[in-house]
Amino acid sequence: MTWAWRWCALWMGVALLALQAGCASNVPRIEGDRVWVTESDEPEARRRARIRLELAAGYFEQGQATVALDEVKQSLNADPTFAAAYNLRGLIFMRLDEPRLAEDSFQQALRLAPRDGDTWHNLGWFYCQADRQADATQAFARALQSPGYRSAARTWMVQGICQARAGQRTEAEQSLMRSFELDSANPITVYNLALLLHQRGDSERARFYLRRLNNSEFANAESLWLGIKIENRLQNREAARQLATQLLRRFPESREANAYERGAFNE
Repeated sequence: MTWAWRWCALWMGVALLALQAGCASNVPRIEGDRVWVTESDEPEARRRARIRLELAAGYFEQGQATVALDEVKQSLNADPTFAAAYNLRGLIFMRLDEPRLAEDSFQQALRLAPRDGDTWHNLGWFYCQADRQADATQAFARALQSPGYRSAARTWMVQGICQARAGQRTEAEQSLMRSFELDSANPITVYNLALLLHQRGDSERARFYLRRLNNSEFANAESLWLGIKIENRLQNREAARQLATQLLRRFPESREANAYERGAFNE
């Protein structure tokens, strides 16, 4: 798994907490001309389901997929109409390498909540990993069109990575640029944008984007190695040497450090 895919998986998990925070389907209280939603408006079945789902999300983020799946089952036992539980179940089945069950779960979530951007995003991620690029593109588009969707930068980012994986480099660059415009601090976006620019020969622009990553806490072996290759192509030997010093000091056992020591700049 590359740096980009490893961190995408992490982002997918972190996004679950934000998703669960607003997933209760409450009945509002009306006072005068204003609508107030309070904790007591949540039906008891949904409250129990939400608590179980929060536990499931926690276990999922800790890598305990089977325990998370059991908590999701308890959530759905409490409330079989809880779309967010099916969404999380889809991610769990993806991790358990059960693609048919994963897709079924996402589709069930969308039958219950057809305008949920997070589920459309996760379904797009599923299609991407299954090499169903046309379906992924449609799912990502539905996510971005969802009313009130707050994770557009994340979806543009993942779409760009999927397009690059499918060889659609022009489209990938456009998607990653859109993600960067919305969230310039995202290390996954920055790395993949710089990689695409470097691969098509625009190393000056690639260096512009990558420097901000390699000067941050999110720099890692892959980003430093890419920086070395960029500086080497631009014949900035001192800058390449400084990045190499970081790479060898911080990640001495990495395959990137090994590649540097072999002088494998064109691999």
